[in-house]
Amino acid sequence: MEMRWNLEDLYTGFETDDFQEDFGQVDNKIEEINTWVEDNLNQQQDEVEQIEEFIELLREFRRKYSLLVKYAQLKLSVDANNNQAASYVEQLEKKETNLTKAKVSFQRWLGEINNLEEIITKSELLTEHKFYLKELAEQSNYLLSNQEEVTISKLQTTGSSAWYKLKQKLVSNLMVEITVDGEEQELPLSKVRNMAYDSDQAKRKKAYQAELDSYSKIEEPVASCLNSIKGESLTLSDRRGYESPLEKSLISSRLEQDVLDAMLEAMEESLPAFQKYYRKKAELLGHEDGLPFYDLFAPVGSAEMEFDYDEAKDFIVNNFRTFSDSLADYARRAFQENWIDAEPRAGKNGGAFCMNIHPLGQSRILANFEGSFSNVSTLAHELGHGFHGECLKEESIFNTDYPMPLAETASIFCETIIQKAALEEANQEQQLGILENSLMGAGQVIVDIYSRYLFEKEVFEKRKNSALAVEELKDLMVKAQKEAYGDGLGHDKLHPYMWVNKIHYYIPGFDFYNYPYAFGLLFGKGLYAQYQEQGASFVAEYQDLLAATGKKDAVEVAQMMDIDITEVDFWRQSLDIIKDDIEQFINHN
Repeated sequence: MEMRWNLEDLYTGFETDDFQEDFGQVDNKIEEINTWVEDNLNQQQDEVEQIEEFIELLREFRRKYSLLVKYAQLKLSVDANNNQAASYVEQLEKKETNLTKAKVSFQRWLGEINNLEEIITKSELLTEHKFYLKELAEQSNYLLSNQEEVTISKLQTTGSSAWYKLKQKLVSNLMVEITVDGEEQELPLSKVRNMAYDSDQAKRKKAYQAELDSYSKIEEPVASCLNSIKGESLTLSDRRGYESPLEKSLISSRLEQDVLDAMLEAMEESLPAFQKYYRKKAELLGHEDGLPFYDLFAPVGSAEMEFDYDEAKDFIVNNFRTFSDSLADYARRAFQENWIDAEPRAGKNGGAFCMNIHPLGQSRILANFEGSFSNVSTLAHELGHGFHGECLKEESIFNTDYPMPLAETASIFCETIIQKAALEEANQEQQLGILENSLMGAGQVIVDIYSRYLFEKEVFEKRKNSALAVEELKDLMVKAQKEAYGDGLGHDKLHPYMWVNKIHYYIPGFDFYNYPYAFGLLFGKGLYAQYQEQGASFVAEYQDLLAATGKKDAVEVAQMMDIDITEVDFWRQSLDIIKDDIEQFINHN
């Protein structure tokens, strides 16, 4: 089966008539919107008609623009040296800044309408976009002047956005010197990091050390990227009137502080259980003083689970079908129509992501598949994101912008389907490996995410005064890992460069892109528990929930399933599911 994606449903190339015609239309669409705003806003006209006209104009622009920019971003994600793709991404981002004044003017005008709710009820189109419009109006309180907003948007293309691209290029092109099977080689970072899942402990340790050594080649420029992006975030948060970048993140995530506090409280309470799991894994792998970082992802159990790509496809599709035909059919289509780029190679982004392409009702998934069960779980995770987009494809494009915490709901749910089904099918010898793989993932999303949250909070505090040096960043990373992992990990074998490796610290406008993963895991686990109780009747309600994630806040979405996420007990109950797995792992014969 083809392991590279097909992008022809978007465009067949940058030089084609379709791409060039659409690219040429961008400026025209922007000019049309700008002219409309100048001619219509603040005039004594019917407010319902004005809002309707603006929505229609902006919706058409977003449809065209998203196809163009996503095509270029996808091309760049698998080839960091594709200068043509990089150029089009930059050109499109710069063009979009020319809409800033019009969008800000509309948002400010909308925020000044006293009877907005009443106006919305007078139109079917406005009622459809009620949540979107009310959120725009509420967030108008954090706007600066029109000129400041325009200046900021233009500066960000050469500021945080440029630093982010530089970081991605540095990591994507990083070649790691390592000796494999007695032969000295230079391998892409993604391939070396995948060795962390290898069954050979000596190979895992060698890959870990080679990875750490390689970061010295790029540590200074990557530190500059991080300092610059976080410095910009601090400046803008302060100027806009947010208490902190964390408050801005919570508002963007449609979460209240009490929800985050409740979840973090439950997470902190669970750390001893996870540390117990890490010590048990260390014992199984022959370590006495906690688990070294290079064995964090080591397979456990004598029955290794290896998959070729076709086997992975069948395993995922068949197990998805135990939940619903719609989920299985979506996954089968993604494989058959080559929506997935799964082959690791030089110049390609590490890790994995899913990009939903709403105007096409499709998605594209990037992975780095090399045959482990963990790789299969990653594919299931990303296909969950894609299925989320599938459930939203009939919605208006403005009702598809769901917040970060809810973004992980479907992906975690799909991972859980795969892992639970695999446990049921496995013999006793295989069960330990499957169970451990599940716990390994949960540990990353609870314990490691907690360490990343602590690290980012500390970085922001220190960045208020000055830029952080490489050694300072490394020290903060180790400190955060010690606090989260406790005696579960050996303190002489941690990962001081995890701030280089994780893309989430660098995405402009997405500070604290860590706690949403914990939210997604625990919310997904809670939903899966409901599914186990309700059975088939749960499926339609679940898909309705996913379809509503772009037009409700997190509390309202949870309430659709009678879940109160403001209560710490909900988070404890979800963590209890994982704790039960930990006890099963520890007591496994």
